[in-house]
Amino acid sequence: MDIVGLSYSQTQSGAYALVLGEAKGKRRLPIIIGGFEAQAIAIELEKMTPSRPLTHDLFKSFSEAFNVSVKEVIIYNLVEGIFFAKLICDNGEKEVEIDTRTSDAIAIAVRFACPIFTYEFILSSAGIILEDENTGSGEVAPAVEEPSLAEKKEEESDIRKKSTEELKELLNKALAEEQYERASQLRDELNNRKKS
Repeated sequence: MDIVGLSYSQTQSGAYALVLGEAKGKRRLPIIIGGFEAQAIAIELEKMTPSRPLTHDLFKSFSEAFNVSVKEVIIYNLVEGIFFAKLICDNGEKEVEIDTRTSDAIAIAVRFACPIFTYEFILSSAGIILEDENTGSGEVAPAVEEPSLAEKKEEESDIRKKSTEELKELLNKALAEEQYERASQLRDELNNRKKS
């Protein structure tokens, strides 16, 4: 997986949408993360140097001081909308798996320049398929203005009133405009209707 974008969340105040994309595919995986982790990821992607080390920088310095490297990050589970990840670490003698929040794992992955992997079942259940777009560029998307609570409730109500065909059209439009969070809401509504 590659980091495709990072933008202000349109549905959760103070949160950000991190979008991962298949390295050789068209599927995208939107993940809602906190502001601190979003900042930590953005700082490293933009190659900025904070005046004092952030927690993830400290983790890297500590690991390097004891000859431990992070080989890869695996997003291994998705339960009730929460992603689970682990770091695969190696000190030259043994390999250890460390459980972590997905946002922290990605902030660490960008510092160690290690690959990010996930499983097919996660992409199948939470991924969004893009029709015609190049794979991720690693660029950070510009932040968008957060809608009000009233606008959010109106949008949720509006989605429920749409026909399945209208939802599919809106989903394609959201994907074309790279509105991944909106696309995930539309996808979830379509999936809920399939279950009914």
